[in-house]
Amino acid sequence: MEKYRKVRMALQDRIMAIADENQFRVSPLATTQQLETTHHPTYISRYLSGKLTERENRNIGFPWSKKHVTRSLSSVGGTVAAALSHSSERESNLQTQNNHHLCWAAHVAGGTHHAFSDYGEGFCIFSDIAVAANVLLQTYGEESSRRILIIDLDVHQGNGNAVLFRENERVKTFSVHCVANYFSEKQQSDLDVEMPVGCDDETYLSTVRHWLRRIEEYNYDNDEDSRKKKFDVIFYQAGVDIHHADRLGKLSITSDGITRRNSLVFDFANRMGSPLIICMGGGYPKGDDWTPILDAHTGVYWEAHQFLSALTAPAVV
Repeated sequence: MEKYRKVRMALQDRIMAIADENQFRVSPLATTQQLETTHHPTYISRYLSGKLTERENRNIGFPWSKKHVTRSLSSVGGTVAAALSHSSERESNLQTQNNHHLCWAAHVAGGTHHAFSDYGEGFCIFSDIAVAANVLLQTYGEESSRRILIIDLDVHQGNGNAVLFRENERVKTFSVHCVANYFSEKQQSDLDVEMPVGCDDETYLSTVRHWLRRIEEYNYDNDEDSRKKKFDVIFYQAGVDIHHADRLGKLSITSDGITRRNSLVFDFANRMGSPLIICMGGGYPKGDDWTPILDAHTGVYWEAHQFLSALTAPAVV
């Protein structure tokens, strides 16, 4: 989809104008071994070899092609790479006693949260966030990746991830979505919050703020030490299809509302002392004017860069 290239180019223009080094990397292709942490081997093989049925491809939303195979592998591989890059930087910072929770990373794509273990839907073939989370859990073991949180603020429920982690106590799923934007069976996340059709900025933001605070205050381990970090990593599915200009979404959130939403998540991750991995999510214009959607997508990453830059800037004396 052309929007991914346009968002990346807009973001590169902004960041490269102020950065001392290239902070962008080409997304690698996910390996079969990585995919198998989450998806059924037979489904993976059938998709990669073009053996899904016409009905299965129709459920995904587009026909099979080698180009789509490469795109789907890149979509997962980029999020896995972002997660692993944060982890390697985290280990380095732990050794030097730096703030490892400020090791954020982002993938300018991904957020394919409608993929299940053995089938896809809603333009999602594999779940990039789920694969990345499972790779982290496998690579770093029980102690270093104690628990992972997925914050999904797309207009649609993160139904695939809800099912994929339903029986996994180490990954918590939190989805805020529109009550009228289900296109298949509703699933149960660890925490689901439904917003009414036409919901405005203030209602939406006060709701997100409330539930982030509840997550922050919840004692997952019944531990007397309230300062103990609750999440080793937080994934943020930053869909912008909550925008009032979106073709599919049924909420009425403004561009400013999305900016404020992003700030809530960034502040939350910083308060929690948890590294943040950001993925794109949905966003589709009603007409031919992509400007508000592209600006909202670009804003997620630019605002994260600015937020992190402000936290890590040297003090002025």
